[in-house]
Parts: sequence; C-alpha cells; structure tokens
Amino acid sequence: MVAIDGPQKDVRKRGEDNLKVTPAPERGAPLIQQVEHRLREAILLDAKVAGETSAKCPNGVTQKAGAVSQCLVTYGGAEIPYEVKISDSYTEGSSITSYTTTPKTGLLVGKVVYNALNERYGSESGSTDASKLACEEIPAAKAVDLKSDTGYKCQYWGKHANDGKGGYETLRVMMGASGGIGFETVK
Repeated sequence: MVAIDGPQKDVRKRGEDNLKVTPAPERGAPLIQQVEHRLREAILLDAKVAGETSAKCPNGVTQKAGAVSQCLVTYGGAEIPYEVKISDSYTEGSSITSYTTTPKTGLLVGKVVYNALNERYGSESGSTDASKLACEEIPAAKAVDLKSDTGYKCQYWGKHANDGKGGYETLRVMMGASGGIGFETVK
C-alpha cells in the first residue's frame, strides 16, 4: 500500500501552468503535424503530470468533411487510441480545418488517483472523520477502459465506517466516461 499524506506536488490543477509540448508546429504546417501536436498536449491535459508523450496517426489524417482518422498517443508508456474527426462543415481547400479528438480508452495516472483521494478524503477535504489514506500501488501511467472499475483500490480510516464503530472504508478506483477518476465504496 502507498500511504497518502497530502497533495501530490507533480499534479497540475486545471487552469494552472498548463503543460505544453514545444516546439509547436509552424504556422501553415501540414495538418498531420498540427493534429499530432494537439494530441500530445491533450494527453498531458488528461494526465495532469508532466511526462514523455508521442502521437502517431499511422494512416495520416483524412482531410474531408466528416472523415474519421485513427491515431495512437503514448504517455509514460501507456498507449491511448484516439479518433480524430474532421468537422462536417469542412470544405476542400479551406485554409482552416476544424476537428475534434476523442480518446477511446482512459488514462490512469497513479499520482492523480492519490491526489484525488487526498482531495476527497484528506486534510484539505474538510472531512473530519477520515484519516490514514492509502491506495494499492497504481502505475505511473496505464490505459484502462472508460466507464469501468480500474481494478485498483484505496482506503481510509473513518470514524463512521463499520456501522458507526469506526474502521477502514475500502474504495474502488473508477474511470469515468470522459476519463475522470472517481471512488466507489466497496460494500
């Protein structure tokens, strides 16, 4: 078990010093370079922790209205497949190409889970009945299914647990539909 005794210092908060991939592609760079760069920044935003990234769209990005291309983005060794969809309103020859990127699996980052547990049940949470936070050792980065039980558990000691007698409460680490981390009490 990994004891959680406060915030994880490497975890960035939303809006805080966003993680950037440099250098950015030059203005007018080929669409594939722009997309791969954006995917690398998107995974860093999801990860919330600086790390090595790469992105590759092996069959390129089809620049046609409504076209969907497949790309693979890595973060810390975890591979996350993404879909890149060109806007339905794209017209051939347009100087601007709008597109959306959608991860097909979630990215589980150990430090983010530890930080989320501390925010929810630790000293900063305002919860006065929880203490002794811990989690199973969670990898630095791992691809997991969206909307699923990640297979990892955390726990805290709570004075209201165990039918009000006090004791340890065990929580499943859940991956949300859009990649967020949640906790579910094990009954």
